[in-house]
Amino acid sequence: MRSIRMRVFATFMVLAAAGVGAWQLLPDRDEQGKTITVGTTDAVTSLDPAGAYDAGSWALYSNVFQSLLTFDAGGAAPVPDAAKHCGFVGQGLRTYRCELRDGLTFPSGRAVTAKDVKFSFDRVRAINSPVGPASLLDTLGKVETSGARTVTFRLSSPDATFPFKVATGAGSIVDSTQYPAHSLRTRTRVDGTGPYRLSSYTPGKQAKLVPNARYQGAVKNVGEPTTLRYFKDSAALESAWKARSVDVAARQLPPALLASYAPSDKGERLTEVESAETRNLVLNVRTGRPLHDRRVRQALATLLDRDRLVASTYQGTVDSLYSVIPRGITGHTTAFFDAYPKPDAARARTLLQEAGVRTPVRFEFAYSRGAASAAEAKEIKRQLEASGLFKVSLRYYEWTDFQRRYASGKLDAYAVGWLPDFPDPDTFTAQLVRTGSGMHNGYSSKEVDGLIQASQQYEDRSRTMGDFRKLQEAVARDVPLIPLWQRKEYVLSTESVTGGQYLSDGTGVFRLWQLGWI
Repeated sequence: MRSIRMRVFATFMVLAAAGVGAWQLLPDRDEQGKTITVGTTDAVTSLDPAGAYDAGSWALYSNVFQSLLTFDAGGAAPVPDAAKHCGFVGQGLRTYRCELRDGLTFPSGRAVTAKDVKFSFDRVRAINSPVGPASLLDTLGKVETSGARTVTFRLSSPDATFPFKVATGAGSIVDSTQYPAHSLRTRTRVDGTGPYRLSSYTPGKQAKLVPNARYQGAVKNVGEPTTLRYFKDSAALESAWKARSVDVAARQLPPALLASYAPSDKGERLTEVESAETRNLVLNVRTGRPLHDRRVRQALATLLDRDRLVASTYQGTVDSLYSVIPRGITGHTTAFFDAYPKPDAARARTLLQEAGVRTPVRFEFAYSRGAASAAEAKEIKRQLEASGLFKVSLRYYEWTDFQRRYASGKLDAYAVGWLPDFPDPDTFTAQLVRTGSGMHNGYSSKEVDGLIQASQQYEDRSRTMGDFRKLQEAVARDVPLIPLWQRKEYVLSTESVTGGQYLSDGTGVFRLWQLGWI
């Protein structure tokens, strides 16, 4: 999640009643050893897994909750975590079964059972928060249990990607005696079985984590006590790093700092990891909106100069992207480059004339937090207005307000990052351009929906390449969004901290347990 995962990737949920400060669940004496402090600009928008689908919240979930499955660092396929083993049963990829590990317990000491797993999946779908992860479970028909440890998922259609979805934050297992079945929990505490326990939490400021002595799962060596500090923007994170008030800085450092980093800098190290994180300009296609006509959106795509945007705004720390599926993911093409190979004002003018719209076309471009989101918005506005064909009104919204507005379909255009849920093209298509997707831009295409469903029937993901090629061509034609760039993952740490290269790899898992003192 997602940036949205909007991971969006981007979600909203009230953390607590107004005026709530820090709370204390576990005493400080549980923190044995020196604490590692990690700084990030990603925000936690909800402590309830049913109410958040954003990078900051899911980063925390991957440490304090367990799913049946998870992803090893650099792994392309999920591995058992809370489960002893999982697999499809019978033919047709419509029945998926897992058996829980023995001895899993919640913080209260109560044993984790199959009924808790069923409860956790059922409540995500029952609550169906507009900014939650329910859309990930669209192929889930019903969940059944047998005995204390066997869980069976009955799918409404064949879905080879279902194990990947189980491994995400949407599969976080919660204590059925502590969470309401049909509403989000507003108490600022966590009852999970992950490798860490949340010892204290101050909304918008910090989360203190201590190793969970009762944890059993895929993580073999739980790390050090860790504090996550949340900063309002990249400049604040940079200041904290320079003051050495954080030991690790990740997501998102200013591009200028990253571009100027010298390997000879003493006392620090910069880790660069390939990532599938993307950023898109999402366009509201609803009737009555200024970008409703497909030809207007095509004109936008014709005018956009990604290479200049990347060079001027991000100083080479991101790469231009020409399709909804990024490089390194099965099926990637350059569909937008093929359809719109260079900025062409004459072609854009012709498209707008064919659409019969008055120029300049006026619309609002909304943006929120990000390493260079304001500079990015200004550069896009400059490029579009240079043609004389568009008049762009820029509007910054605070993160929670931004999420409310795009989720309700009130924005004309908005830029959002997308941190993939798992390393598969499905997370860039089903969650971004399918009917009812998490982008909330009103886009619906029977062709695209059919191609997504067709691709889900193949466990051998190489067999999906034809479907995804056609899908990317359709998206480039319809332009419900415009891909902007693909990011590398950067982690800056002091020389005394190891493991930064494993912290994040584009699977949505934030591996704090990999960090340690040298």
